[in-house]
Amino acid sequence: MIEVLTQLGNGNSVNITPIHAELTTQEAADLLNMSRPTFIKLLDSNDLPYSRTGNRRKVAFSDVINYKQTLEEKRLLALDELSSLDQELGLGY
Repeated sequence: MIEVLTQLGNGNSVNITPIHAELTTQEAADLLNMSRPTFIKLLDSNDLPYSRTGNRRKVAFSDVINYKQTLEEKRLLALDELSSLDQELGLGY
């Protein structure tokens, strides 16, 4: 609740989504800050599980959040590696 109030106090919008909710491909793409076609490629390459309802794909909110956390961890590791290389080469940023 503190995080929600902090975000609202900063003028940011807040969405409350149940953990077991299913998202459309557009909602999931928006959550990951990517285009829908790029998100569809993730689904087609089996990077994220999904279900079909008729001709529509749905993804679990929890799976999208887990994928987002994994991406963030990979980005931080890459940044750490680049920082180490900078230090080794004496670039000192």
